[in-house]
Amino acid sequence: MPDRLPSGPRGFRLRLEQAPHLMFFVMLGAAVVRLVELGGALCVDMVLVSALLTLVYSAGLAVWQRLVRAGRHGWVVALLGLWAVLVLLAPQPLTMAYAWCGVPLALAALRALGQRSAVVAVAVITVVLGGRLIGTAHRFDPEMGLIPVAAVWGTVALYRVQQRDSAERRRLIEELRGTRAVLARQQRQAGVLAERTRIARDLHDTLAQELAGGLMLLQAAERDWEGRPEAARTRVRAVADGLAAHLTETRRIIHGLTPSAVAETGLAESLRRLCERAEAEGTAARVRFRHTGRGPVDEDTATALLRVTQSALANVREHAHAVHVRVALRQLADRVELEVADDGMGFVPGTPGTADRPARGYGLPAARARLREHGGELHVTSAPGGGTRIHAVVPVRSLTAASPAAVR
Repeated sequence: MPDRLPSGPRGFRLRLEQAPHLMFFVMLGAAVVRLVELGGALCVDMVLVSALLTLVYSAGLAVWQRLVRAGRHGWVVALLGLWAVLVLLAPQPLTMAYAWCGVPLALAALRALGQRSAVVAVAVITVVLGGRLIGTAHRFDPEMGLIPVAAVWGTVALYRVQQRDSAERRRLIEELRGTRAVLARQQRQAGVLAERTRIARDLHDTLAQELAGGLMLLQAAERDWEGRPEAARTRVRAVADGLAAHLTETRRIIHGLTPSAVAETGLAESLRRLCERAEAEGTAARVRFRHTGRGPVDEDTATALLRVTQSALANVREHAHAVHVRVALRQLADRVELEVADDGMGFVPGTPGTADRPARGYGLPAARARLREHGGELHVTSAPGGGTRIHAVVPVRSLTAASPAAVR
């Protein structure tokens, strides 16, 4: 038994489970005190039997979790036997005190035995109560004969209702867990499909297009190789230059396909390396990273934040013409915050782009959707000539079901 019961519904439930035990010990103790006051020839014997009943009841509670089925059956049989002796030997003034001990004993039988065995035990309690109380009164007295028996069977009925309700709650909880598992699986599948779509789009826009164009140039160069060698060499050089440019783009895509680096190095270190690569590739004159706070972040959330940062830096590279870019990661106990700010040309959020000034919002809906999958939000602040600030906030999820490679 715990020294201190927990608060809340679980603690209230534990208190309700312990109430019958307290009731049993209080009534049995009161009966023993009254028995000692009355005295009599059987006083010593009944006190000893009461002490033995208390000891057996307490011992069963102490080793309840370790009792096997046969042990619990023996425990109930011993309790009923000792209690029946007390009821049959008790003088008339103490009959009701010992009779009411049958209620917690009925609950103990319901908890310890199967349904059929519990019914037999309750029937035994009913027979002992009915026979003793009717025999004591020498007539059928409803007050003495029916009330304790009705209390016992009412307790049995309430216990059965509680068991059915508990079974129904467990069933609903299992269904809820199953539904959550299905939703989580569908969410992962949707994420995989979305990622495949993004990869296919990136490959189509870079590698596939370049290969198709290069193939056409090489075929034209082959036709001109004999008659127009200079034109053929020009086309070959154009293919080589294009392949070199798109090799860099392909490598950038490959870097974006390695979320395992997040699990290996941690979110902060992955963002630091991303900023270093962005500066080396000419995203801006300076890309600075700052990390504050400390706390666990599951791998999926960390990957989402890394993807958002990649998209933001790509926007800076393509549209912002910024001189300075600042990437800040802040890890708190209940959330993770990511900020990407630049001093570039800015834009008006929600407005379409133009031919000479493309919109920077193309990747923002995808970033918002990605963060929303993890319960996060994305806020964008920008104005023409005033730079752009992207602020992502994601709550820290429980890591009990997360990958063991949760990032640091």
